Amino acid sequence: MALNLDSIGKPIGPVTKEYTWKDVVLYALGVGAGFQELEYCYEKDLKVLPSFSIASILNIDFLSILAETTNVNLAGILHGEQELIFHNPIPSEGTLTTTGRVTDIYDKGDRGALVVAEFDTVHSNGKKLYTSIITLFSRLDGGFGGPDAPPKEVAFPDREPDHVIEGVPTRDQPLIYRLTGDVFQLHVDPEFAKMAGFEKPIMHGLCTHGYACRALIQSLVPGRPERMRRMNCRFSKTLYPGEAVKTLVWKTGEGRAVWKTVHSETGAEIITNGECEYGDVIGETVRFDDRVAVVTGAGAGLGRVYALELAKRGARVVVNDLGGARDGSGNGTSSPAQAVVNEIRELGGEAVANFDNVATPEGGESIIKTALDAFGTVDIVINNAGILRDKSFTKMEPDNWGAVLAVHLNGACNVTRPAFKVMKEKGYGRVIMTTSAAGLYGNFGQTNYSAAKMALVGLMNALKIEGEKYNIKVNTVAPLAASRLTEDIMPEDLFKKMKPEFVSPMTLFLCSEDCPVTGNIYNVGMGFFNRAAVVTGKGTVLGDGKAVPSPEELMAKLGDVTTMDQGREFKHLNDQVGDIMAAFSPKA
Repeated sequence: MALNLDSIGKPIGPVTKEYTWKDVVLYALGVGAGFQELEYCYEKDLKVLPSFSIASILNIDFLSILAETTNVNLAGILHGEQELIFHNPIPSEGTLTTTGRVTDIYDKGDRGALVVAEFDTVHSNGKKLYTSIITLFSRLDGGFGGPDAPPKEVAFPDREPDHVIEGVPTRDQPLIYRLTGDVFQLHVDPEFAKMAGFEKPIMHGLCTHGYACRALIQSLVPGRPERMRRMNCRFSKTLYPGEAVKTLVWKTGEGRAVWKTVHSETGAEIITNGECEYGDVIGETVRFDDRVAVVTGAGAGLGRVYALELAKRGARVVVNDLGGARDGSGNGTSSPAQAVVNEIRELGGEAVANFDNVATPEGGESIIKTALDAFGTVDIVINNAGILRDKSFTKMEPDNWGAVLAVHLNGACNVTRPAFKVMKEKGYGRVIMTTSAAGLYGNFGQTNYSAAKMALVGLMNALKIEGEKYNIKVNTVAPLAASRLTEDIMPEDLFKKMKPEFVSPMTLFLCSEDCPVTGNIYNVGMGFFNRAAVVTGKGTVLGDGKAVPSPEELMAKLGDVTTMDQGREFKHLNDQVGDIMAAFSPKA
């Protein structure tokens, strides 16, 4: 039966496939992952190997659907080339819907034909995950007079590879991999393999492909499979189970590399013409559909901008504002919060107002209760509420000290604590603290404000650890923005440049599902962004660790103690303690 050339451009699918974390883990085990890459094999904080995408497509009978559509002769087909383009990280469970079409059929004469098809896969969360471009080589369908395929060769640098990663599939590897869905007898039945011309069952080509994907991640984006953007290759030779392979990787530019997988002993190319692109993979649009956000101090300034932007991008928003004066005095008014709610509703969004005081535990509980009563849950908390009572330290009365800490520090605690309970139960949450350059670096006349703002960094550092296994990410922004708190302490021309809209991109990104970080601090203002961190110097040991050193000995080594050369950023108390203990251990 001749190839159906009219199949070019015709739609294929949609075909759906449900999967769970067990399917993801089984695939990872099938391509050689184990305890050394537990993030692919353990449901806690599970990450999905990007190459799972091609297995998920081919294992729902897409090859047979493609063959039926094109009339390709099944007796002579081989998986020739594979390109994957990743649009969003793959969730650990859900439903995949794949649609595609035949894009080209090429005539290789007496050598056969090439059938090229392109498929897009969308997750049940609405996000497009990946595009797969499959090239089938059909040995028995050439000579129909069609055009030949354009030449496509990858140039490898004339130098040693930047990375060489070895993989050793076990002799039983196909028995595991076939459980992911590819149950073709060639990979399991010795008699069938001999009938096909092989001495024994062979490795699945896509199993070796998975080994290569793991090697690329290890080489280029260690521990960050979500940063893979594209993976392209040509399958060249078969491989027997138990035979070691090496994946050779050459970096060719920013976010680009070429690669091949070779037999460790013979050097034969098993997979070649490999190309890889990597970098941050963020969805085309940051959206908050079906998310519920609580923004404190949202009646004006930064909080208002946050609330409006979240609502424009699909979030349902609780707009909290006591409506008090800049210094927190007065009984408050509902006007600012309600005005922002009205703005959101006029734009077609959903929002409710809340007028409770963040400075009390009861107020914090009530704010979160408003979210639960109105929308049933809470996903995002932005602790933005604040007041100022500036005075030099010797003139700082206890009331002014306590009032500022009550709103900034206690307020963040009072609101975040009940929200954190909800987030832990649902296994998802985003929390934003608001610090300040005054807290990070100091400012005259703001001892109360600076102390509160730096304390929020400590609160973040503890919560990032407590929330890690529940997918609760806690980050901090230090905004430089025009507000009623800063309008009379900055030059007028500078104040006009500091629109709060310049701060919102960072805050919204940190609130999003795409946010990859937790426990980070960012300075943001006027379009400038950078990260701040507590960095610890290398330090030195004085004496033998038994006798207490003298002040004179310390003075003699002060340069070694205070230098920040080779400084490190610790993510956990134990890391810093371990660093001290290691200083007393003999070095290899």
